[in-house]
Amino acid sequence: MSSNPWSLSSHLPPAADAGDPTTGYPARIVREQLEEAERAQRERIEQASELNTPAMRIRAWERLHRLTLPRGSAHAVLNVIAKATRLTLEQVREEQRRRSEPAALPQALDSGGNPDADSGS
Repeated sequence: MSSNPWSLSSHLPPAADAGDPTTGYPARIVREQLEEAERAQRERIEQASELNTPAMRIRAWERLHRLTLPRGSAHAVLNVIAKATRLTLEQVREEQRRRSEPAALPQALDSGGNPDADSGS
């Protein structure tokens, strides 16, 4: 048994008896529902934890709701995200801006650090 007080695992039905098909399906459904509830509870904790960065909190919100952060800076759901993640609206918009920036490509290392090294001089 887990020592986590938020864990629902201790309330799960016993594993289904492979020889009894009548108990297998209902037990599996109950187990899956409880596991989903436990996952959602972890995501709710993660989305509001001050130990996490704004990006981590927003990703937790996205996983919980199975949605992505909208791209529009005036989208109505931004206020909902800010409230759920305990971030300011400006922090949510900053994450939008960060995501909209093109990813920086790693610079190729040249021989000796001279930028003109591969220009044939």
